[in-house]
Order: sequence, then structure tokens, then C-alpha cells
Amino acid sequence: MNMKRNSIVGLALALLFSTQMSFGQSSKVKKVKDMIIYQDNFFYSSFPSIVKTKNNNFLLSFRRAPERRAFGEKGTNHVDPNSYLVKLESKDGQNWTKVPKLIYSHPFGGSQDPCLLTLKDGTILCASYGWSFLRDDGLKNLRKQHFQSGDGTFLGGYIVRSTDNGKTWSDPIYPPSIGQEVNYDMYGNKVPVYNRGAMYESKTGRIFWVVAATDNAETKKTSNYLMYSDDKGKTWKYMSVVAEDPKVSFNETSIYETPKGDLVAFLRTAGYDDQACIARSTDGGKTFEWQSMGFQGHPLQAIRLPDNRVFVVYGYRHQPYGIRAKILNAECTDFATAEEIVIREDGGGWDIGYPWAVMLNKHQILVTYYFNINNGTRHIAGSLLELTK
Repeated sequence: MNMKRNSIVGLALALLFSTQMSFGQSSKVKKVKDMIIYQDNFFYSSFPSIVKTKNNNFLLSFRRAPERRAFGEKGTNHVDPNSYLVKLESKDGQNWTKVPKLIYSHPFGGSQDPCLLTLKDGTILCASYGWSFLRDDGLKNLRKQHFQSGDGTFLGGYIVRSTDNGKTWSDPIYPPSIGQEVNYDMYGNKVPVYNRGAMYESKTGRIFWVVAATDNAETKKTSNYLMYSDDKGKTWKYMSVVAEDPKVSFNETSIYETPKGDLVAFLRTAGYDDQACIARSTDGGKTFEWQSMGFQGHPLQAIRLPDNRVFVVYGYRHQPYGIRAKILNAECTDFATAEEIVIREDGGGWDIGYPWAVMLNKHQILVTYYFNINNGTRHIAGSLLELTK
């Protein structure tokens, strides 16, 4: 298997570099409290993302769909025709508006996983993807390769933009499809690129977005690719392969730029013992090399701390179910040796997580995620963390 890595050498270098970088970085993190941000027993709320807006407020988006068990159905899943992108707002990250407002409702089906990014000029991007729901006679007439999950037919990705701090949103922007993608939508068009994960605006203003594409129709295996935008998310172009492997699937991925200028992607995997992986580019995204980070967890998201270290948070879908994190050095090279921080381990089952963090101020981090207690209705929760010496 060509995994483009040398694990022994990689781990040794990571250990050496982390030892060199550890001096003077004594601040740690402690949990102040857990909180429920939004809960309604009639709605399955999940997959949040959070950003600080240009007017110094906080915007939290998530996917809200009916709690199907309230209808007498056996369960609720992640594909639903009434799945909408909604938002809450806060001035301090702790007190939130009570009633979600709509970001976007797709006219042809349910939407998934809103992923926010605030650009330097204040523009907010929200990336998502969707599912259409065809009747039986429509499904029978699909002539091209398509991806089916339950009764949902995959639509691919889209982006909406806001230039007024999230009050109003544009019509959807549909990014291009790429050659590696094998699936088509119900119209017979190749599905646009998509992803669950954080975009990143680089020092130059270029926006990087790691997307997923199904590159094997038989196994439904996905791989990761790099897209970029030079016009604040209005148009997108393909750049490179981030991670491909004959057996390992890569999908829900966040990207981050280090002070040195490396592009670092944090990848979710399948068929690889739930290993978290990292891919690095030292040439502006033209080429990447990936390797295991040496621990389990997914998906991952990263933010920069005031001292340039990197706070990486991820869900943990193994007993005890919960939310975990690591603080990496500025160049994200000590992932193999950095201490794992357990934020929560009281989840009511594996269907939790998808954490997304934001700095509230120079000393506090808010980690948002979806959670359940005793397999109850999924809700949006948060953990307030404080950096300490």
C-alpha cells in the first residue's frame, strides 16, 4: 500500500521537534463548564460550526431536522428531506439566541453540515451539501452512477455567502465537479465538490478548501482534493490531490496554514481503524504527503492560539464516547507526542461529536459539538475552556 509515509522516521522527527518546541510553552487548558446551547426534543440538531463575525459577535450554524422518533418512527438518521441550515447568535459565546434563524433551505432536498468561515473583510462563507429524495419511479429512471444513502440521492456541494455579518445570505454558489468524481445527481450531472470541514483564508487572501470525491464506484471510497478561490469564494478551481490510497478512504477534512506557510490538512478516514491523519504541503498546496497521527478520532478542526500553537479538537466515537483535543506546536509537527485532552467522556452513544472551536478572547476557547445523553434527542452543546499557566 503506497501511503506516502515512513512512520518510524516521521514519528522520530515529530518527537525531536516537539521536544525542541516545548520550552516556553507552558500554558495549558482547563475546562470551566459544559453547556447546552440549543435543544428541542422535536428536532435532531447536529454538525455545528462557529465563527467570530466582523462586528465581534459569534455566529453558530448547525443542521436541524425533525426528530423522527417523535413521529413514532424507529429512529432518526443523517439524511432527511427537511434538514435545514440554521443559525444562533451570541455577543459573548455563552448566552445565545433561543430561536434558530434560517440560513438556507435547499429547494430540491435536505442540507447537511454547514461549515462557516469569516474572511478578513468580514464576508462569511457557509459550505454545505445536500440530498434529493426521489420517488420509486424516479429512482428506477436514474441511468448514471449515483450515491444513495437510504432514500436520499446525493446532490453534491454548494456555498452561500453573507456580507452583513450573517443577517442575509446569497443564492447558492455551486463549485465545479472534478475528474476523480464518479457520481452524478438526479439530473445526470456530475456532482459538485463538497466537504464537511473548515476552509482557511491564507496570508495572501487565497481561500483553501479540502473537498471529497468518490473515486471508486464499486467500493464507494472517497479521497481528498484541494480547491482554491481567489475571489472570496465566488469561484473555485482545482489544485491538487491531498490524500488518495487504494484502500483507505479520506473525507471530512479541515485545512490550516502554519506561520511558516505550510498547508496542513486534518483528515478523517474510513477503512483505517478510525485513525486521524494529517497531510502536509510545503509548496503552497501543489503536493501533499499524508500519514497517520497515531490516535483515533474524527472529524478534526484546528484554530490558532494567541502564542501561535494550534488547538485541534475532534470527536471520539469509541467508549467512553466524547470530545477530545490536542494542543500542537505552531507548525503542527508534534501530533504524535502532544498530550490528549479529554473534554467530555459522557456521551450517550457513538452518534455525537463533530466539534468546532473558536477563541472567545485571548484566554477562553468555546468548543461546540452535537451530543446526546442516554441516546436522547441530539442537541448542540459546548464546552468553555480556559488557557492557564
